[in-house]
Amino acid sequence: MLNPNEAKTVLETALLAAQEPLTLVDLRRLFEEDIGADTLRRLLDELRLDWQGRGVELVNLASGWRFQTLPKYQQYLERLSHDKPPRYSRAVMETLAIIAYRQPVTRGDIEDIRGVTVSTNVIKSLEARSWIDSVGYRDVPGRPALYATTKTFLDDLGLRSLQELPPIEQISSTLELAPHTPPSEKPPAAEETAGPVTAAD
Repeated sequence: MLNPNEAKTVLETALLAAQEPLTLVDLRRLFEEDIGADTLRRLLDELRLDWQGRGVELVNLASGWRFQTLPKYQQYLERLSHDKPPRYSRAVMETLAIIAYRQPVTRGDIEDIRGVTVSTNVIKSLEARSWIDSVGYRDVPGRPALYATTKTFLDDLGLRSLQELPPIEQISSTLELAPHTPPSEKPPAAEETAGPVTAAD
């Protein structure tokens, strides 16, 4: 049987090698002997403390445990990437915020709150990023789809649950809201697109 330090090394290795967050069920499968959930959480908490003060931290998210870069160091890593991080328009971020804080909601609910028609491209953009998903249908004529956020959305914000949602301004900053100038007046029925907001908007 592995001693605690050896068990932590196994956990550390698996978490560093993993492409996705690992659940407690995933991590328990690493060991031949049955390790209780409480023991596993204690080892993970110790491992998290071991990594404090470094550029990478161990976090517990909605989908499980993973190592991730501290936000203040992300700007340096981006210099190694040829791909620019995605930027999202004001329309996309407002729609996401409504879904996050009012879920589950229909497209009609979003339009009532925003006062403009929600473009299909806005919904598709959020679905493509795996931040929202259809979770059912409202029992009214037309049976409109009900949208809610996903575990991926929480993972990307570094959260374990919806109860930890930060102010919307922080969401916009974390998820790369495209820079924009104040929008010009638009008629109530105007439809907004999913592209970045520019000075011409």
